[in-house]
Amino acid sequence: MKIVGTGCGPGLLTEEAIRAVSGATLLMGSRRALDLVSRFIPEGCEVRVVTSFTSLSVPDHAVVLSTGDPQLAGLGFLGGEIIPGISSLQLAASRLHIPLETVVVVDAHGRDHDIAAAAIASELERGRRVFVIADPAFAITDLRAHLAGCDQDLAIALCEDLGYPEERISRGTIADPPVPRSRLFVVFLGRFP
Repeated sequence: MKIVGTGCGPGLLTEEAIRAVSGATLLMGSRRALDLVSRFIPEGCEVRVVTSFTSLSVPDHAVVLSTGDPQLAGLGFLGGEIIPGISSLQLAASRLHIPLETVVVVDAHGRDHDIAAAAIASELERGRRVFVIADPAFAITDLRAHLAGCDQDLAIALCEDLGYPEERISRGTIADPPVPRSRLFVVFLGRFP
């Protein structure tokens, strides 16, 4: 089995990922992941749209698509050969000129948002820059209560639809955070350019 990162948006596939998809006989992934690789799916390849990977049985010869990078809140846990992709972390950090070695990742996607908010507050109090993998239910405005002990002038960058034509990056502060318009977003918090 191969777990292939599709990148977080169109045109972000690596050459290694393209080779894996182009050589696949069985391709499995979410509708979004399949859309990102659609032009490389070979004729005769069996394609399965997957809506839940929690109890999925994956054949050894399958190529499984993971949006972004499989090792960043992706499907790397499935095992097999992992082919990395361009993650939302990499793309957002590039857009904002934030060195990756200065970043701590907090995964709030499909997880308890209060626990994630506590982790964000803890890292910000240590002076770290925090990258948050969010889900559509993650309310940035609710962070204010959790981050009351932090400097209210700390920056928040909301990165929506990264890599897509409608990509949008908006900035604010903890005291006055930007509000998402898209269901597909990530967030940077801390001190950065």
